[in-house]
Amino acid sequence: MNDKTKTQKIKVLKDGPYLVTGGVPLHESVITPKGNGYVYEPGRPLPQRETYTLCRCGHTRTPPFCDASHARYGFDGTETADKSAYNKRATKLEGKGLDLLDDGRCAFARFCHRETGDAWELSEDSGTPYSKSEAIAASNECPAGRLTAVEKDGKIHEPDYAPAIEILQDPEEEVSAGIFIKGGIPIESADGTTYEVRNRAVLCRCGHSKNKPFCDMQHIVEGFIDENNE
Repeated sequence: MNDKTKTQKIKVLKDGPYLVTGGVPLHESVITPKGNGYVYEPGRPLPQRETYTLCRCGHTRTPPFCDASHARYGFDGTETADKSAYNKRATKLEGKGLDLLDDGRCAFARFCHRETGDAWELSEDSGTPYSKSEAIAASNECPAGRLTAVEKDGKIHEPDYAPAIEILQDPEEEVSAGIFIKGGIPIESADGTTYEVRNRAVLCRCGHSKNKPFCDMQHIVEGFIDENNE
C-alpha cells in the first residue's frame, strides 16, 4: 500500500455530498447487455482531482459533482444502513461445490446473471468445474458486494480491484445508476464512524435510497437520470 492509497477516503457529509480525498481515480461506466449477461463499456471521460465532492441528493446540474443543490432542495441525507459486519448480515446458501453469502444489498446492476443462470442457481448447482467457475464470476461481478462465493474450506473469492470510483449509467433501464466503489476505499459516516471496509460497494446518488448511503435500486423506481444523460 503506497502513501496515496493510505489517504484515500470517502466522507459522507451530513445532508450533503460525498467528499472524496486522496486522488481516487474517477470514471464513468455504462452497464451494457451482452448475451444473457452484462459488461461495462467506458462512458464519458471525467476530470481527475486530488479532492472532489460527488452529489448524493440527485439534483446537481454538474453531475457527478456536487453544486450545492442539496442545500437548495433541503436534502435529508440521514444514513440508515446497518453498520454491522457483512458476515453478520449475510445469509448463506449452501451449494454442491460452493457456498454463497448474500447480504441483500442490491443495486440492480444485474451482473449476477450469466449465460447459464444467475448466481443463486449456479451456486446451488456448483458441482462441476464449469458451474462453479460461473458461480464465482456471477458473485464477483456484483458491484454492490451483495454476493460472495465461498469455498467449502472457507476460502473467499474476491476480484482484485485497485481503488477507484465508477459512476454508473444504465441505458437499458433508461436511468442513471449508483456510484461503484472499488478496492477497499474506506467510507466514513457523517457521525465520524467508519463502515466496514469492503472491496465492492455501490453508493446512492439519486437521493432516494432507503438504505443510505448505499444504493437500494431506488434510481429504477424513481426513473433517475442525471443532467448529462437527459
